[in-house]
Amino acid sequence: MEGLGISLPTLITQVVTFVILLVLLRLVAYKPIMRMLDERSRKVKESLEQAEAVKAESAKAEEELKQQLAQASREGQERIERAIKAGEDIKQKAQEDARKEADGLIVRARAEIQRERDEAVDGVRREFADLTVLAAGKVIEKTLDKKEHRELIDKVLEESTNLKKN
Repeated sequence: MEGLGISLPTLITQVVTFVILLVLLRLVAYKPIMRMLDERSRKVKESLEQAEAVKAESAKAEEELKQQLAQASREGQERIERAIKAGEDIKQKAQEDARKEADGLIVRARAEIQRERDEAVDGVRREFADLTVLAAGKVIEKTLDKKEHRELIDKVLEESTNLKKN
């Protein structure tokens, strides 16, 4: 091998030195580098898991928010419907009250008209009775006392009522 320019003792020394270097590198550099890479890999994995957890929590929160919005929308719609119904009820009650009041006014007006008509009829009857007594007194030329006067009025009124019926 010497013809090739390789010396056996130098070769052995270089191989032994290389093996010692490999053992030292393994002890000093490889294990710490591997630990550091393992630690980095673990951190990346944890970060990914945390990101997934945050993503899942975000999706859950978004779903809850959607449900809350839907619930709020339903509640708002129900409140609007209740308000509309209450408004309709109030409107209907007001209409009923106005109708009742109008009916009451009509009844009172009719009663007043009837009373005034009755008073007018009574007034006409009294005038008629007075005129009748006066005319009768002139015809028979005597003044009637109250009893005769009343009898005559009743008789005339009865006859006038009978004439109207026929």
